[in-house]
Amino acid sequence: MSSSIAYEQPLNERVRTFLRVEYLFDLADHYSAGDSPWDARLCLASLLEIVDLIGRSDVRNELIKELERHSATLTALEANPGVDPQRLASVLRELNAYLLELRDGASQPGQVLRKDELVQSIRQRNAIPGGTCNFDLPAYHHWLHNPATDRKRRLDLWQKDLQVLKNAMKLALNMIRNSTSPKREQAERGFFQKPIESNVSCQLVRVVLPAGSKYYPEISGGRHRFTVRFMEQPETAERPAQTQDTVEFILHCCIL
Repeated sequence: MSSSIAYEQPLNERVRTFLRVEYLFDLADHYSAGDSPWDARLCLASLLEIVDLIGRSDVRNELIKELERHSATLTALEANPGVDPQRLASVLRELNAYLLELRDGASQPGQVLRKDELVQSIRQRNAIPGGTCNFDLPAYHHWLHNPATDRKRRLDLWQKDLQVLKNAMKLALNMIRNSTSPKREQAERGFFQKPIESNVSCQLVRVVLPAGSKYYPEISGGRHRFTVRFMEQPETAERPAQTQDTVEFILHCCIL
C-alpha cells in the first residue's frame, strides 16, 4: 500500500478529459486481470465508457495537440547542457512514434468495439439501470459464460484497439506530472491559496498527503490562482468541514 495519496485538480478541459480517460483505462486494466464473468462485465463497461468519451470529446485530436506541444518543448531543450541527451532522445522517439500513429488516418482507436454487433447491443442498454440483465441480453449472458480464456482473448482484442491512445495519454500525463519540483507547503487553518504567474501555464495541481492523514483537499482554480481547502469528515453521515488545523502537504504545480 502506498505511503501517500496524491489528489489532482486539472486546470483546463483537455487535462480534465485526459484524467477521466486514464481513470477508465485503469478500471479496465484492473478488471481484465480477473477471471469471473463479473470482471468481464466491468472491464467491458469501462471500455465502452472510454469509447463514448473519446467520441464526444475528440480526444485523439486533443492528444495530438498535446504531444506536439511537448515535442516542441523538448526539442528546444536539446541544446541545454544540463539535459541528459540520451534520455531526451529516447523520450522524443517515443513521443514522435505515438504522434505518427495517431496522425495516421487508418488508425481509428475504438473502431473494433464500435463495429462489434454484441458490443453495440450492450452499449444501447448500458444507459438503462440494470439494462444488461440476462433476460434483456441473452447473447451477452451466453458470452459471459464462455470459458474465461475465450473471454480474455476477446477483451484483449478490444483493449488492443485502444492501446495507442492509452500509451500516448499515459506518456503525456506522466510528462505533465513530472514537469515540476515538489514543494512542501503549509495551509494555516486548512486554507492555502497560490497565484499563478501570467507567463506560466499551470495545467495540473497535485496535493500529496500521507496515506493516514485525517484530511483531504478540495482544490479549485483558474488561470490566475488556485485554492486548497483541507476538509475533515470523521463520519460519512456528517457534513464535511474545513479543518482549523495547520496542515503540511506536498504541492506540485505542473507547468509543462
